[in-house]
Amino acid sequence: MWHPGRPVPVAALLRQHRRGGGDPTLRLALDGRHWRGSRTPEGLVTLAVRDQDAAGAILAEAWGPGAAWALDQLPALLGDLDDWTGFEPRHPVLVEAHRRHPHLRLGRTGLVLESLVPSIIEQKVTGQEAFAGFRALVRRHGVPAPGPGAARGVMVQPDAATLRAVPSWEWLRLHVDPARSRAVVTAARHAVALERAASLSGEEAERRLRSLPGIGVWTAAEVRQRALGDPDAVSYGDYHIAKDVGWALEGRLFDDAELARYLEPWAGHRGRVPLLLGAAGLRRPRHGPRMSPREHLPTRDQMT
Repeated sequence: MWHPGRPVPVAALLRQHRRGGGDPTLRLALDGRHWRGSRTPEGLVTLAVRDQDAAGAILAEAWGPGAAWALDQLPALLGDLDDWTGFEPRHPVLVEAHRRHPHLRLGRTGLVLESLVPSIIEQKVTGQEAFAGFRALVRRHGVPAPGPGAARGVMVQPDAATLRAVPSWEWLRLHVDPARSRAVVTAARHAVALERAASLSGEEAERRLRSLPGIGVWTAAEVRQRALGDPDAVSYGDYHIAKDVGWALEGRLFDDAELARYLEPWAGHRGRVPLLLGAAGLRRPRHGPRMSPREHLPTRDQMT
């Protein structure tokens, strides 16, 4: 049992790490608890966390060889290391968003490969395609979470050795194209070194990540946000973020260059601006045509 001494929106903070509503590694609000399957430095774990009770306590249970590690890391996962000191909302819209979401924080998992693999799969594709590919990868090559997690359909991502062994044709069956699958396999080959990035500064972690082919600014930022809880990481190159920030704060759509200039006054906390706007639901209207899933990858029927 953890007494954080502050309000903690458990589900909202865990949702930062969910990859689509059907993510088999994270099941929210199931049997009165939130379930997470993970691969820690000590081994597999199922973590079950209840919402904060009236006395301010958070009850968590864990099963598997990684149980002690996961319970020790729970405060960081729920944002206890996230320090908003020095952040000034500046803009009236951000002031209001901050007022409405005063307990919003960035959680950190401390697990680099766990964040990196789905981030690579999400590169330059629709959310539908990305989340489906990640689900398929976990269900076909992951393992059931230990203890009662398995009975609830919770799974753990495949380990680095398994990722390295997935053949090219199987990646196509998962609807992950060769560029992304090569990047995943390359990351898996360097998994041990990459995990050390969790203890580095955001900029140094990004340098290490981007030294590998197939990992660019967007992917590195996604990992910095989730694995390191880095408040200065911004996912430049995202299809929506620059446009949404510009629309919400200035009434016009930004490109990445404009976004970078606009966020400069928040250096050290730049990632908090899109985080707050997202929490407040401030996204530009989606009136235009949406990207369609690509059709050049083989369908399941074509693979059988």
